[in-house]
Amino acid sequence: MKTYLVGGAVRDQLLKLPVKDRDWVVVGANPEQMLAQKFVAVGKDFPVFLHPKSKEEYALARTERKSGKGYTGFECFSSPGVSVEEDLLRRDLTINAIAQDEQGQLVDPYGGQDDLNARILRHVSPAFREDPLRILRVARFAARFYHLGFRVADETMALMTQMTADDELQYLAAERVWSETQRALCTNTPSQFFEVLRHCGALAKLFPEIDDLFGVPQPEVHHPEIDTGLHTMMSLKLAAELTPSPVVRFAVLTHDVGKGSTPQDEWPRHIAHEEKGGVLIDALSKRLRVPSDYSKLAKRVAVYHTYCHRALELKPATMVKTLEKLQAYRQPEKLEDFLIACEADARGRKGFEERVYPQAQRFRDALHASYQVDTQALVKAGYAGKQLGEAVHQERVRAVKQLGEQYDSAK
Repeated sequence: MKTYLVGGAVRDQLLKLPVKDRDWVVVGANPEQMLAQKFVAVGKDFPVFLHPKSKEEYALARTERKSGKGYTGFECFSSPGVSVEEDLLRRDLTINAIAQDEQGQLVDPYGGQDDLNARILRHVSPAFREDPLRILRVARFAARFYHLGFRVADETMALMTQMTADDELQYLAAERVWSETQRALCTNTPSQFFEVLRHCGALAKLFPEIDDLFGVPQPEVHHPEIDTGLHTMMSLKLAAELTPSPVVRFAVLTHDVGKGSTPQDEWPRHIAHEEKGGVLIDALSKRLRVPSDYSKLAKRVAVYHTYCHRALELKPATMVKTLEKLQAYRQPEKLEDFLIACEADARGRKGFEERVYPQAQRFRDALHASYQVDTQALVKAGYAGKQLGEAVHQERVRAVKQLGEQYDSAK
């Protein structure tokens, strides 16, 4: 019975990155032996056990055989005779197919260390094509390690492209697609996740709303980069610099999806793209079962981001109405997420990256000024029901108007 540290823990250790989770493979043992040593069985599809003290996962070495469609159609075979090399062969990328024995010696039968040094994401074997989820995993690793100089190997990209053309992605459950996407949004460079998917054709299959943006022009005066898809990726890069929040990053990703549905004879203008975007986000969120906190912010950003860009010109009544639509008075802490997304949009343009965005502060100041309205005083004055709501609104408008006058006098 021999135990090996495997997968991401070995990879990250070699990259000198923090190791978060450690997974182990056990060679030369059967389930009865594991249970006799007080390990707790947790695996449903193959033998996986939790260590009685560390609670880390220990899986018996196994091989896999394709028996159906998609990422679940596998038969697993585990026995004391399965070697660590055979277990590593079923893994996705060479950099994830390195094991370390109890003496610290590395077992690297498929060139994982060489690919780590060359910064290459390469599939281990042709069996890669049997699991379409691996397309998303490779794209996620590309996003996670892009800042270290990693790229997808040409032959792996070609294999992913062929898998996409063969409609393998149709067998993926929405929950798995979203899970990988959510994890990718948390990486250093989430835009690379979508770039890799686009390169192999998977973006059009999984995120047609995003894919439709590429090749769609915008007015050059506002968007020197012109292409809406390029602008979206630039904005997502900015968002990754501004916030670690995957919720905000998703909102930035989808803020302009309405432009993908603009008729070509209207290009480069995009009339009512905000409202169109809200409808498309609803459809995308339903299809991929996106959590409500993601979809709600994404829809607010899509529908109201142009109001934020015009904050320095908005009339007080329009400013207050926008804050009310954003539910900023009920959840003032949520406004910051909206403003960060709008700033990423404003600066995610060629030559605009270093520009200041005073519009966000104007919205913050307007909320602070109008948030001070004394509702209880209005109730004591006899206002109630619909009249109370209108009175509160008017007092908020008055407060924002006074704020504007203060701005003007300070110029």
